[in-house]
Amino acid sequence: MGTFPFGRRRFLSAAMQTAGAVAFARAPAIARQAAARPGIPCGTATGDVTGTRAIVWSRSDRPARMRVEWSTTESFQNVRRASAPAAVARESTGLTARIDLAGLPPGQKIFYRVLFEDLADSRNLSLPAAGSFQSAPDRVRDITVAWSADTVGQGWGINLDWGGLRIYETIRRARPDVFIHCGDTIYADAPVPPEMALPDGTVWKNVVTPAKSKVAETLDEFRGNYLYNLLDDHVRRFNAEIPQIVLWDDHEVKNNWFPTMSLEADARYTIRDPAVLSGNARRAFLEHNPLRLAGDRPPIFRTVPYGPLLEVFALDLRSYRGANSGNRQPAASAATALAGTSQLQWLKTGLRASKATWKVIASDLPIGLVVQDPGIGYEAFANGDPGPPLGRELEVADLLGFIARERIQNVVWVTADVHYAAAHHYDPERARFKGFRPFWEFVAGPLHAATGPPLALDDTFGPEVRFVGVPPGTAYPGPAAGLQFFGMLAITAASRVMSVRLHKLNGDTIYAVDLEPER
Repeated sequence: MGTFPFGRRRFLSAAMQTAGAVAFARAPAIARQAAARPGIPCGTATGDVTGTRAIVWSRSDRPARMRVEWSTTESFQNVRRASAPAAVARESTGLTARIDLAGLPPGQKIFYRVLFEDLADSRNLSLPAAGSFQSAPDRVRDITVAWSADTVGQGWGINLDWGGLRIYETIRRARPDVFIHCGDTIYADAPVPPEMALPDGTVWKNVVTPAKSKVAETLDEFRGNYLYNLLDDHVRRFNAEIPQIVLWDDHEVKNNWFPTMSLEADARYTIRDPAVLSGNARRAFLEHNPLRLAGDRPPIFRTVPYGPLLEVFALDLRSYRGANSGNRQPAASAATALAGTSQLQWLKTGLRASKATWKVIASDLPIGLVVQDPGIGYEAFANGDPGPPLGRELEVADLLGFIARERIQNVVWVTADVHYAAAHHYDPERARFKGFRPFWEFVAGPLHAATGPPLALDDTFGPEVRFVGVPPGTAYPGPAAGLQFFGMLAITAASRVMSVRLHKLNGDTIYAVDLEPER
């Protein structure tokens, strides 16, 4: 697949607007007149779409009131205006705003447009920013879901000569009904340098901004990490056309982050209070992603029903975890929490109540891969001990046992974090812990970051590698190596079979398996 050139002038214009640094010196009169309108430099996005509701997100270039109009036709015949109260983009929200569209027809292509009106003059409107999405069906029909993770990691930023964040365009062209971003939506702890050396002796040249030139600490620096990704044409076009379910992982705050993490040993940070750092990070995450928010501290874990064939359970394995450790405690406690008691109970209740054929658990961390936190212990569920469940594995055993006892069928896990693609099958016949039903876990990513080598699997729950997308010893190449991955789940209405495909950067299928539903 060829590159997708941005058009350098258009990119730089968007970059300047997003940074809030448009210069008007010697600008012609027409430019000053256009600048009098509110601008929408970051485009639009939709998320948490159901059959009758959808979050529409956008960002203005100044304090302004957000309007949303929608129609079931691209010509906007019979246009309707959002019935929800108008949202206001303010400095206190990073100039972001969202409206929860309600009263949508299920199973329908929805076309929408966002406008911002000047707070001082309601007649002064922005030009519209348009998009579209598919509302969830209320009857059985084909459904396609994509997922991946890890954007602008390890210093690999937007390279205009290479074509920017190209995988977003590949996924957009695949036209999934919904995209699950399994976390590391930004790399707040990974500055983007002007240049990166490539193995062939050439140089990767990054677009740089002040916010991406140091680790993020302040609220504005975290916001700037999200705005950096939104400089990319592919990302903005993707956001406008593909609804999302967004999770967060560690790099939205800091590598291997947990709430009680000490910052004392990292000289890059002047903010040493982990609560302040993570508070700034969480606020920026919620501001810049199309999540449905409720209350003063809305949970990030949530369920998104998507018709009779699919329900997605999006986890949050960051907010409620105990400290990373050796992860071999013999009994469950606050120290062994990863999802945490309340989230696990929510997940059990939701799985038991779900009427969907397929229940997809979207997790920011894998179950059986041994993800280490060097010098401390382990970062994910697995602890490298192939024996009975210990530490955080106790949560997995509890959940898997519940699914078996309640006879809950057709549960599939999708995840990321490890920077390569893989397919794992778990079976009690191979496991030390026996009380569960066989299931699949599929891994994808990165979207635009370094690629990692395969990790070892912990045998506690009997995983078997059915596919791995990189060879042993892969030495963390950047996006130019082409080892960037995403996954697709396609559920066919007639048979209810789930076809799972793993894809490379250029869209090529590298693994495929069809899963027959239990009935």
